[in-house]
Amino acid sequence: MRMRPTLSWIPTEDLPPGTTDLRPVADALSAGGVLVLSGAGISTESGIPDYRGEGGSLSRHTPMTYQDFTADAQARRRYWARSHLGWRTFGRARPNAGHRAVATFGRHGLLSGVITQNVDGLHQAAGSEDVVELHGSLERVVCLSCGAFSPRRELARRLEEANVGFAPVAAAINPDGDADLTDDQVGDFRVLPCSACGGILKPDVTFFGEAVPPPRVEHCRELVRQATSLLVLGSSLTVMSGLRFVRQAAQTGKPVLVVNRDPTRGDRHAVTRIALPLGAALTTVISRLGIPVDDEAAGAG
Repeated sequence: MRMRPTLSWIPTEDLPPGTTDLRPVADALSAGGVLVLSGAGISTESGIPDYRGEGGSLSRHTPMTYQDFTADAQARRRYWARSHLGWRTFGRARPNAGHRAVATFGRHGLLSGVITQNVDGLHQAAGSEDVVELHGSLERVVCLSCGAFSPRRELARRLEEANVGFAPVAAAINPDGDADLTDDQVGDFRVLPCSACGGILKPDVTFFGEAVPPPRVEHCRELVRQATSLLVLGSSLTVMSGLRFVRQAAQTGKPVLVVNRDPTRGDRHAVTRIALPLGAALTTVISRLGIPVDDEAAGAG
């Protein structure tokens, strides 16, 4: 049965307005045991657009679905051409103040864990440890036939050799790492098979319409069970893969706090939503917690 991915969400009820009061976040972190759940909004200050915020990528493109990728060779050609070009620039993104703040909270023992819906690796680059990448990572490639994993940089080298001179100018880079290209720009881009078995290669990320591996979901559920509160950073919570953990926390009486400029699908489960830019907001929280600025800067990576 073909799945229809959820790409947008429109509130059907009156939601409480966002505030600028950061005290609940500071109080939760002071108590410790906070589980962070981050989304694309935490990476926008690193130059990576989000999906649904102002200027989000969904306003101009439809992400690749798992069903289209596996069923259509031309769709794979378009994806790999766009992704290969995007990889060249995506890898230059650097952690911002929001990522560094999360790493600082972790170093000071205030967090029980970090779950990210992002595939950019910026939490780890900032110094966060034991990050659960809910939707995988662009750093890896997997073969859909033999299941072998390989580094993305290895495939990038092979694609460079197979597509000498491929250098179109992209209109934009998207949160999933691909670039906006026309069909003419994609041209006859050469897609490469698995070097081990000749199978179809796919980035080790969860596409829209694809399920997150059940063991990973259960691991995240266990992190929610162990946490004292859940702090959502930069996610609209439109898709169920993240929203389910908000619902789980709320159902078990754990406070849910959201820092996101726009309303989210999880707001009715949250005790508060702070409508402030993430980098500035989390930097302010660090100051309120009395963490030295030099210590915070140490996670710059």
